[in-house]
Order: sequence, then C-alpha cells, then structure tokens
Amino acid sequence: MLLILAAATAACGGASPPVVAGHTPSPAQASPTHPATASASAAASSTPSPPPQPVTGAFGVLVGSQAASTYTVSLIAVDGKVAASSEASTPAGVSCANAAGAPVPLPVSTSNSRAYFMDAQGVVRFLAPSGDSGRATTVPAGTASRRATFAVSPDDQRIAVIVADYNTSGASTRLYIEDLIGGGNHLDLFSESGARTLWPIGWHGINNLVVAVVPSCTQGGGPFCCGPSELHVVDPATATRRFTLGSTSCVIAGSPSPAGVVCENTANFTQGTFLNWTGGTVRTLALNGPTFAYVSPGGGMVAFVDNNGTSFTIGAASINGMFACTWIDDGHVLSGGDAQHQPRLATVTTGAIVPVAAQGDCGGRLPGGL
Repeated sequence: MLLILAAATAACGGASPPVVAGHTPSPAQASPTHPATASASAAASSTPSPPPQPVTGAFGVLVGSQAASTYTVSLIAVDGKVAASSEASTPAGVSCANAAGAPVPLPVSTSNSRAYFMDAQGVVRFLAPSGDSGRATTVPAGTASRRATFAVSPDDQRIAVIVADYNTSGASTRLYIEDLIGGGNHLDLFSESGARTLWPIGWHGINNLVVAVVPSCTQGGGPFCCGPSELHVVDPATATRRFTLGSTSCVIAGSPSPAGVVCENTANFTQGTFLNWTGGTVRTLALNGPTFAYVSPGGGMVAFVDNNGTSFTIGAASINGMFACTWIDDGHVLSGGDAQHQPRLATVTTGAIVPVAAQGDCGGRLPGGL
C-alpha cells in the first residue's frame, strides 16, 4: 500500500481541477511480453532470495526525503523501535516539460511480508522486518519526464506497474501486471493520454487491484490539489472496473486501509464519508474544514489530522501536536518527520507517545494488503 497524498515536484498554486474520466480506460489486449518492459524483466536478478515470511505483529513504514540523492526506508514496530532499514538511490524528479509539477507517490509498496522500494535505475528491492533484503525485479527507470510506480500483491506474487510519460499537456499512461519474480505472465492492461493519470495504490486481496485517479500535472490549487480524487477497484486480469470510491465532489482524504477509505465533500469540507471496498457508505463523519482522515485497519476508528494534531472518532483522546500519517495497527498511529520534527508513535487509547529513531514520510504499513 502506498501513501496516496504524496508531495508534488512543484508547489500548489492556482490551476483548474483535473479532468477525471467517468470510467477506467478500456482494457488493452493482453500480451505475453511488452517491448518496453521485457528488457527490464530480463534484467531482474535470478539469484534466489529468501522466501517471504509472514510478519509477526504490525509495522509502519517511513520513507526518507526524496530531495536527497539517497533515501532510507525504515520499518517501525509498535513499540516505536526501528525493526529494519535500508537505503536506495532516489529516483529522478519529474515535471511536465518544466511547465508544471508532476505529482507522484512515494516509490514504495508493501505486501503482507515486505516493503518494496525502487531506486534511480528502476531496481525494486525488498526489506523485511527480520532484516532480510534483496532485489526483486526491475521497472522502467525514471527520467525527468518519466516515472514508474508500482504495487506488489499481498502474497508477493504479482506486481502492477504504471508508467507515466509527462508532457506539457498531461501524461501518457500505461499499466501492466506481471509476476514479481522473473516477469512472467505479463499482461498489458490499458493505456491512455491526457490531463489525468493513475497511481497503483495497492491490492484488495489478490484479485482486486486498486488504482487512484490523479492529475497528470498541477500548479496547485486548494486542499488535496495534488492527490487522488477517486479510487478504482479493478480486475487485475482485464482492467475491468468493479467499484469506484470517491469522486470529484468527494475527494480521497487519506491513505486507505483494509477497512476502506474516507472521502470529503469538496463543497465546504464539513462532511466526510467512510467508504468500504465496494463503494458503500459505512458512516458519515462531521468535519470542520479540510482534514486528513485515516481509517484504522479493522475499521473501528478514524483518525483526523489537522493543524492542531490528531483526533479520533471514538475511544481515544486527541493528541495535540502529533500529526499522524498512518495506522500501524488498531491501537497505534505513526507520524512522519525530519531532523527538526522527530517522528513519533502514539498509543491511541492512552495518548502515550514515544519518539522514533528514523526520519521520513509515512509509506504504508505491514501487513500491507488493503
């Protein structure tokens, strides 16, 4: 699962809302190989790696700054300690022909066993809480106008890759899915060009891929200007859309969990809607303006994050001054940070906080299935 409210490469200013299509692009014909990705798949390491091991407990993922030449991925346990960490070269920054920012998600995905992260050459590596690490596959390397993003299935068997080539009018986008190891069973699912593109957000089980509709390029404009407007749950074999969560009038307000996601009414940001994975309403939520909202893994609580800190729907007091960006499990939330604002972990029922000896933005959790 990826953080879906990632930073754009340019600051938000006053652009028109992105055009959002009313349906997922029509599936393209599947093929056993793809000329643009076959060489990348063949370049993947054939050296056997340790098989994925089920995680014991839950872990948050912190992803270091994408402004430096290298970044660190850290796995954080529920006691706030760093279970494992690894470093990679940072993918190249992208823009729309230097005319606007190209919003991109963090180059990280999580399965139920590992965190996967991409380097500047398009090599996707993995890191497990045990410290096991290695090379999984490769995707097309990034450039100043191209970025590949990916989501690994919960069982570590398949990888969905979206490649976006940016230009002054938007982006050309294509999606393919293949075996994580070896690149076999390759499917080219669809392609499109225009003012919107897609991010692979994660997998709901192993038979539902979740993609987000996002603006291809942005010069900014208001709350949630640069993130997803809606999520599509699609068949990973055909790209047929099964469910839609959110819309241009109720934009996605935080990274999703196995229980669902929150969207917020863009008319006045006074109401949010907790949606399940079939697009059904679980409950409505009263808001006091634009607010990040994160559903707990089990769905029992929603965390709201505003300029004051983090509050919850029920069963926990507000935690002033802590700005959570993910749940680790149903009882703990994690905040990101840097050298000036140290990341912290909080126990939601008591408000107890412990510092975390790592830096970065939230990049998901383990186990990582939606």
